[in-house]
Order: sequence, then structure tokens, then C-alpha cells
Amino acid sequence: MPKHGKKYKEALAKVDRSKFFTPKSALQLVKDIAPAKFDETVEVSIRLGVDTRKADQNVRGSISLPNGTGKSVRVAVFAEGAKAQEAADAGADVIGSDDLVAQVQAGELNFDAAIATPNMMGKVGRLGRILGPRGLMPNPKLGTVTMDVAKMVQELKAGRVEYRADRYGICHVPLGKTSFPVEKLAENYGVLLTELLRVKPSSAKGRYVRSVVVSSTMGPGVRVDPAHTRDFLAD
Repeated sequence: MPKHGKKYKEALAKVDRSKFFTPKSALQLVKDIAPAKFDETVEVSIRLGVDTRKADQNVRGSISLPNGTGKSVRVAVFAEGAKAQEAADAGADVIGSDDLVAQVQAGELNFDAAIATPNMMGKVGRLGRILGPRGLMPNPKLGTVTMDVAKMVQELKAGRVEYRADRYGICHVPLGKTSFPVEKLAENYGVLLTELLRVKPSSAKGRYVRSVVVSSTMGPGVRVDPAHTRDFLAD
């Protein structure tokens, strides 16, 4: 078990572990008890009733949060010619073709997200062992293999996030920063949960949303009542 410091323990003492909160109340509590001096990230962990060992129950995708995440995202684009220029005009941080492939192979990974045009995937595919484990591999299912590079660059910069159920069926997704007004955090939460309900696998049996916990980077988890899956802004 990890050892927690004094501030974490003080924050934990303010949470009724036996209680389930409405989404908005839980997010407000997370903001109130955040123990760090820096602007912590607020994250939600949603456990779904899926068996990710079955191909038809994998839950994965990406979505643009209306209020962003508060994080500055460095975007790399594998493209050539006009598409490279589009990426530059849209604000991409790193752009290239063979040169960018070589940089990645040399261990230079100075970006947080990557986009590729379809014609570049033959080259980018060789980087799978490097980019894959870091969650940086462009993927058509996530919209990051696309000819509309400008739109995707803008969405990633604005706060597009990936969700993916892990081996335990849990999706861990950032909702913003503790400096965000609770209404903006709650709105992001609502949009994310609506998306997860939309992509519910037809083969998933029983209760779909099993548990929901919100927390800040350095703070303890606060449990949200799964019964409020549609009552996002309940007070």
C-alpha cells in the first residue's frame, strides 16, 4: 500500500467513505479538499459492467469535452505537403514525415498526442512498439488517422480526451483542473458519461455503470452515486 502524507490524510478525514454523493456535490468536495498547492487535475474513474477480454465488449473512443481539460497538449502530425501546412496553420507543435519518424526512433517524444494522414501509416506503423505502449499511436477509431488534420489538431488542443476500459473495466479520464468552476467540471462529466452510455456494448449484461469515483491528483477518491448517471448537475 502506498504511504500517504499528512495533507492527504487530512483531506481523507473530510470524506465520508460510507456516503455516495451526487456528481456535482462530489466534484465540489474534490475541489474543496484538494491538498496540493498546484492546480491539480480532477479525474473520474468509471467502472463498467464489461468483460474487456471479449472483443465485442471493448469500450474505447475519444470525445471533446466542452470545457477542455486545462492541460496544454503538444500535438505531433505525421504528414507531407499541403496537409503538413494545414497542421502548421492549425497550431500543431511537431510536424514531419521521414524526419519525424527518425526522431521518434531516436527516442525524441516531445509530444502528448499524435495524428497521421492515412498515406503516412505505412511509415508510422513501424513505430508501433514505441508509440503503442505510450498511448500515442494514431488510430482511425479515435479519429487520429485522418485527412482533416486541422480539425483534429484543434480538437486535441481544445481538450479532446481518450477513454478506454482497462482490464478491470475501468475508464480513467481527466475532467479538468481544481481551479475550474464546479459547473464546468460537472458539464464535462455529463458529456463523458453520456458518451459512455451511448457506446454501451449490446452484449454487456447486468448493470452497466457499476461505480464512479472522482478525485484530484493528490487527493482521496469521492464516491458518486451511480443512480445519478443522468442527473449530472444534481445538487
